[in-house]
Amino acid sequence: LEEILICDNAGAPLSSVPEARLIHGQGIEGDRYFNGQGTFSKALQEKGDYEVTLIAREEIDNFNATCKLGYTAHHFRRNLLTSNIDLNNLVGNKFKIGSAILLGIRLCEPCAHLAKSLGPEIMDRMVHKAGLRAIIKTSGIISINCNIERC
Repeated sequence: LEEILICDNAGAPLSSVPEARLIHGQGIEGDRYFNGQGTFSKALQEKGDYEVTLIAREEIDNFNATCKLGYTAHHFRRNLLTSNIDLNNLVGNKFKIGSAILLGIRLCEPCAHLAKSLGPEIMDRMVHKAGLRAIIKTSGIISINCNIERC
């Protein structure tokens, strides 16, 4: 785990924090979706997979190299920046970060909202590469540099 990113309401800049508390059934303490203030809070509440989003540094780096851009994880608006793990393989699987256990629910595909802020190339160049949506099965504390391990 390279970075933990949260913000308190929709559209606010993401802040990097060294550690965070993940709460079962709620999300990351202090994040917009935990507080019901995210852009898609109501829509995702029905799906039940709003708690945590992850994105791989390698996918951001590949996108930037291909499109000659300089976006960071902050621009992609996911909560957790990872490296050296295939997030797509975590769909349907439990995994542990710090003392928290999560379940990968589905890919976090790019959307029109993200394309509006990052550009239209996001829609075709980041399909199946824009991250993972997960729920928290067991509450716990995570911090940067924690390993991500399948359970």
